[in-house]
Amino acid sequence: MSANSVSCRIQLALLLLFLQSGIFAQTPNERVQSITSALRDREFGKALESAQSALQGSPNNAQLWTLQGLAYAGKGDSKSALASYQHALKISPDYLPALEGAAQIEYEAGSTDAIPLLEHVLKIRPNDVTSHAMIAVLAQKNGDCTTAVSHFSKSGPMLDSQPQALQGYGVCLLKLKQNDEAIQIFQRLMTSQPNDPRCRRALVAVQLAADKPQDALTTLQPLLASDPDVSTMRLAAAVYEANKDTPNAVKILRDAIVKDPLQTALYADFAELAMDHQSFQTGVEMIDAGLKLQPNAAQLYVARGVLYVQLADYEKAGADFEKAEELDPKEGMSAAAEGMLSEEQNQSDPQRALATVRAKLVKQPQEAFLWYLQAAILSQTSAQPGTIEFKQGFDSAKRAVALKPSLTAAHNVLAKYYLDSGQNELAAKECRMVLEQSPSDQSALYHLVMALRKTDNQAEIPDLLKRLAKARQDATRVEGERNRYKLVVSSSDSTK
Repeated sequence: MSANSVSCRIQLALLLLFLQSGIFAQTPNERVQSITSALRDREFGKALESAQSALQGSPNNAQLWTLQGLAYAGKGDSKSALASYQHALKISPDYLPALEGAAQIEYEAGSTDAIPLLEHVLKIRPNDVTSHAMIAVLAQKNGDCTTAVSHFSKSGPMLDSQPQALQGYGVCLLKLKQNDEAIQIFQRLMTSQPNDPRCRRALVAVQLAADKPQDALTTLQPLLASDPDVSTMRLAAAVYEANKDTPNAVKILRDAIVKDPLQTALYADFAELAMDHQSFQTGVEMIDAGLKLQPNAAQLYVARGVLYVQLADYEKAGADFEKAEELDPKEGMSAAAEGMLSEEQNQSDPQRALATVRAKLVKQPQEAFLWYLQAAILSQTSAQPGTIEFKQGFDSAKRAVALKPSLTAAHNVLAKYYLDSGQNELAAKECRMVLEQSPSDQSALYHLVMALRKTDNQAEIPDLLKRLAKARQDATRVEGERNRYKLVVSSSDSTK
């Protein structure tokens, strides 16, 4: 939901409440009218000065505290505005303008603290569609789809002007396996944004996820009738394949690659088609073509490695997986560990993340996960054996495992440290511990292969590579299904 649209709605509602509420008896009419007039004219400094002056004579007036909050909000001082609204609520807990003002600020900050405020509003005004919509958006962003769907359903037609919120509603319905309802919501999204091809593609993707490939093809046809862009062509390949029309799937995917030969995802999609139809060598040849243009694309080495496994060329498969991790260390991590690490790193500032983790460790020295994060972040910075950073990371990984032996991500990162320091047997031992709990853990499978390749015990490697290839293929398919309906829509953003 657009923060600006919510802001405008609430600001207007607040001013109307002030002008129509009949509360003017609390202070002289002239003073309140002067403040509200200044707010309407966007003279926020004047409004703030008048409110502060009035509060000196009436410090327990909730209306004046709320007017002061509005003036601060107009000046862009959200912190002071929130403090003013909170002070008003201490005086009058059910005062709607203050509740809505505080909720607005917390909502725009993405804080779940907005939810109890909005719930309080709903106790007073149960049919307030804006409050329902705001709770729904916050719940959806926090992964609580049950709550989100409940409140989205009470938001009414206002969602039609909020494409991001409407999309969130549909995605939550999909996650709750309410496929027919999700399709209806994405149809509303497409109707509300008829000139945005992304909305049509979103509906197509949802129809695919709901196992309605023929409906998806029908919906997609208008985009295919003109000169489709690469995003549409990539989606069309999935639609054709779902309709068992592999020739058209292959053709449009090839055309997409010709149109945008630098998009690695297209080659990975082609490799997936090749896998599904036992055309392993054809897939390898297409990946080879992609690697000539992008020799440092880790994703392509992974895709080719999976194909080489199917061709029983385990040496080339292992080399490709090793090259992928060399180019992008996250390719060798399990999905869960990567998710935890990327969240802490923000994928951009490992030093800042490291400082954050170390600050937390001072207060929580027995928290295994924090020691794991420190080890993983130091590993991602490519610390070399013999350096202080490498030793710190190594020791952190050992500490994490000692504190919580069930933390598989810590065993994985410890295996990496053992590998880098040449202790291959110990690395293999850590990997086997992980695989006992999670037989398809990609990081453990990969590092076990790497460890065994450096020893005389290589008989297991072909079977391990098969397991790794299948794990990667399964993960790619899951990610593909998830990404089919991943879309960010904003009526004010035409660049996405």
